[in-house]
Amino acid sequence: MRSAATEEGRVLPPFIIEQIRQREERERMRREEQPQLELPLQRPKPVRSRDDEDPDPDRGVVIVDLG
Repeated sequence: MRSAATEEGRVLPPFIIEQIRQREERERMRREEQPQLELPLQRPKPVRSRDDEDPDPDRGVVIVDLG
């Protein structure tokens, strides 16, 4: 923000100072009124314990060579 004194040492007229203050206030209000984005966050999935593992020990991957 510029100071009230100009380079020559004179003070700005009061109506100019008031206009600057009002402009800054409007800008502040505009920033506060902007909508904010809220992301729908998914809750983390519960970590599976060893007790939840598949009880079938024969479960696995089968590779078939066709060539």
